[in-house]
This record gives sequence, C-alpha cells and structure tokens, in this order.
Amino acid sequence: MRFIAFHLMPYRNLPADFEARYPSVWVNVPKSLYDPAEGHRLYHQYLDELEFAVDLGYDGIGVNEHHSNAYGLMPSPNLMGSILARKVRHSSKTALLVLGNSIALYNPPIRVAEEMAMLDVLSGGKFIGGFPVGTSMDTNYCYGVNPAEMRDRYYEAHDLIIKGWKTEAPFAFNGKYTQLRYVNPWPRPMQTPHPPVWIPGGGSVETYDFAIKHNYSFSYLSFFGYRYAKKVMGPFWERAQALGADMNPYRAGYAQLLCVSETDARAQTDYEQHVRYFFAKCLHIDPRHYEAPGYRTAATLRAGLRSQFEAAESATQLLKEGKLDWNGLLDRGFVIAGSPATVRDRLIEAARELNTGNILLLNHIGSMPHHLTTKNLQIFAEEVMPQIRRADPFEKWNPSAYWPQKVLSERL
Repeated sequence: MRFIAFHLMPYRNLPADFEARYPSVWVNVPKSLYDPAEGHRLYHQYLDELEFAVDLGYDGIGVNEHHSNAYGLMPSPNLMGSILARKVRHSSKTALLVLGNSIALYNPPIRVAEEMAMLDVLSGGKFIGGFPVGTSMDTNYCYGVNPAEMRDRYYEAHDLIIKGWKTEAPFAFNGKYTQLRYVNPWPRPMQTPHPPVWIPGGGSVETYDFAIKHNYSFSYLSFFGYRYAKKVMGPFWERAQALGADMNPYRAGYAQLLCVSETDARAQTDYEQHVRYFFAKCLHIDPRHYEAPGYRTAATLRAGLRSQFEAAESATQLLKEGKLDWNGLLDRGFVIAGSPATVRDRLIEAARELNTGNILLLNHIGSMPHHLTTKNLQIFAEEVMPQIRRADPFEKWNPSAYWPQKVLSERL
C-alpha cells in the first residue's frame, strides 16, 4: 500500500456562525472573510506540514486545484508543487502528486504539459500528474465553461498534452477548441515518455472508462470515507472487469480523513472540533452550485451515481441538528480515528473492501492547528504505517505503471 499525505489547505478561520450567515463556502463566499496576513501564515504552515511528511517517509505528498472558495486555497497547485519539488528532490522515497490541473480550463492546454514537465524535472523524476475534469463549482460557475462542452474540452486537452509529451518534433494541432501551428513544449519531462497520470473523480461512468482504457490510476476523492466510497469503487471495478482490465489495486485510490492519537478517547479530545469545522463549514455549499445542468451525463445518471455533495448537505444538516456525534462519524466511516491499533485495523479493512492500493490521507482536517497536524502525521508514520506495511494485503501486485520509478526503486 502507498500512503500520500494529501492537503486541501483550507481557510481555518471562518466565523463561528459562518454556516448560519453565509450561503456557501464555494463560488460566492465573501472575500472580506479572508485575511491575507493569516493566509500568509497558513500557506507556510501547510507547506511545512507537507515537507514534514517527506521527512517522515510518506510515499507521496499531494495538492489539488479549486477556485473561489475557502475549502481549499490552491487555485494554482503547481505553485505549491514547485516549492515542494525542492524538498522531494532530496528524498528517494517520496513522490510529488499534483491531483491535479483541471485541464479543460486551460487555454491552451499545452500550458499543463509545460508546467508539469517543469515539476517532473524539478523533482528529479518523482512527479505524478493528475487530470481532473473538475467540480461543477470550479469549472462551470467560477470559470464559466459550458457544462455541455466539459467532456469534449477535457478529452481534447488530454490528447494534446500527452502528444506534446510523447512527440519529439514540433507538430500542428487542429482541435475543436484549440488550434496551434507549432506544438513544441519545453522542457520535456524527465520520466519517459511522461509522468504517471492519475484521474481524480467523483464517480462517473465516463471517468471510469477513460482511466481504465488509458491505464491511469483512478482516485475517488471522498469526504465521507471508505463506507461511502464503496458506492463509487464497486462500479469502478465492475467496469474494469467488463473492459478486460486486471484488478491491480494500484489502479485505484481513495481519500480518507484520518486522526490518530495515543488512545481512542484522546483522538476524540484532540480532533473532534476540527472535524466538525470541516463538515459544518468547509462543506457548507449552496445546493444550487453542486452541479450545473448538463454537467452529469445521461450514462452516469442512468447508472444511479449521485454527487457526493448531496451527502455533504445531509451530513452538515445532521451535525447542525445534533444528530451526528463523534461515534456516528466513526460508525459511518466518515473519519478513521483512534489509537494506532484502531486506525491500522480500520485502514486495512477499508483498503481490502475497496481494493485500493493508493490511500490519500487527509491528515489535516478543517481547523486543525499546526501542532496537531504534525502530531497526526508523525504518529501515523511511526506507529501505523510500518505495521500496515508488514501486513500489506497487496504485496503481490506491481505498482510500477502508476508510480515514478525512482520512488519505487527505493520502496521495493
């Protein structure tokens, strides 16, 4: 199993009554709530936390892209990646994951090929690139892309980026949305023919098929843990079998909120208020912004796959009404929390049930302060990760198609 310290970099100083006074944390959250001086402090603390994860020997550190929100302060994850690449280059154990760039938003998309190649070179060939379609909030409402065009733009952008990485000589590209007389991205990536590609998604038939057919790793970035993730990962593996792909667990990953402390009781004392902040404030989203009409395709609707933001609304409401306590959060699998032994057992159970070898750990959650985040990172790395590695249920599987070779050579 591979463990990525994944950071959303939220704004953790929203007003106590934020969810009562404001309609949404995304799209139309007032900029007056943001203090740039506090933002300066948070950015550097968050970067310190990810660099600490490198020192602790995590398999990867990860960042992602969102816009016009207080849930994640990284409209450009490549800026964060460029800073973190200098740390990763000195580690033979840790990959840098940008999960990723919403490639349908870039005009021209060749910009993604250029910047990700720079990150691959800066990191010394330890980079993984993510190509999300992007949430409807980010792409349709914040950036104004027509939802009916999203998939077409995405596929065309993908084809241009991959051809730009793999083709030695300059070439012309005449797509529906992008026309370029000379495509000749410099620099080229250090990894040949290009870095591993991961596809993050919320669960759509088209995203499943796209990842499987290109042999990319699909990652479900869930807010609600492994039990909710079964609804998404079950259909993914069914599609993999239908398309003749193997069941390699490194073909998939999922995100898990995780809190580890000395004991189960201490975990609640340490982390509960920060987890509540996350569900009550960071997921306080106006339902009108969940998905623009046309964003979710007919095939996905027929498959019965629903937006996880609908679950966010339900969880937030239950918390507001006092109907979801700490034990309820744990029982539903929203959070894996407790002593090292408790966390170890539940995480192994989750990975086996989902058949996912790549685990994106949200070690920082909501309003969690720096000292608790580093504690969470350290106890997991020193007391949980080694035990899981000894009991690794996926030892026989080869992750080489989905991870940088320079990182694997040390791990294997």
